[in-house]
Amino acid sequence: MNQNNADNPEDVVFKVRNLTKVYKMGEVEVHALRGADMELFPGELVVFLGPSGSGKSTLLNILGGLDTATSGYVSYRGKDLTNANEQELTEYRRFHVGFVFQFYNLIPSLTARENVAVVTEIARDPMVPEEALALVGLTERLDHFPAQLSGGEQQRVAIARAISKNPEVLLCDEPTGALDSKTGIVVLEALERINRELGTATAIITHNADIAGMADRVIHLSNGLISEVAVNKVKKAPGELKW
Repeated sequence: MNQNNADNPEDVVFKVRNLTKVYKMGEVEVHALRGADMELFPGELVVFLGPSGSGKSTLLNILGGLDTATSGYVSYRGKDLTNANEQELTEYRRFHVGFVFQFYNLIPSLTARENVAVVTEIARDPMVPEEALALVGLTERLDHFPAQLSGGEQQRVAIARAISKNPEVLLCDEPTGALDSKTGIVVLEALERINRELGTATAIITHNADIAGMADRVIHLSNGLISEVAVNKVKKAPGELKW
């Protein structure tokens, strides 16, 4: 994690200032973000922690170019995302960001290797699918279909798919939410390994406070605001986490 040159836009992966998001549902306005400020630095592993409705997923979706802010500013590597058009956001998502969601979204008729290849075929500088699957410990499952894999294995295929395009940032929304703790720890070990070995800046959303122990920093969200940022002076290995 490098925060020494944070004044240089190129040395900050994400810079967020006074970010707001208002959803209109009929006559009702829902304020999902109420003025969030944060940074994410190269090579860092950050956990966004907070209860349901605190704004975690909204913030992650804006960082990933899946949603746009109502007001405020967000940049990626010094480039303004706030005013990017749809084509620019599509290219940004395709080439720079890997996504991992709670549900795996694998194509049932494709093997693990083929599910990863779907992404590598449209990437600029991809890994070969076998390399990405090896990073998440699935070398023995290359030719298995999703129905032949456990939930944890399917999630690791989804992680391999996300990292196979060599993204600079990996955004994970409740990646262990559908898994038991033992399987979830295996998935977190895969994410930690990718962050450590590839230097991929990684943000993990969770409502599980125990997962925060593996982060460089923990960004707490409450009611659409960042309420606290804590630095872990000693990080826990995923295998030390319990919930």
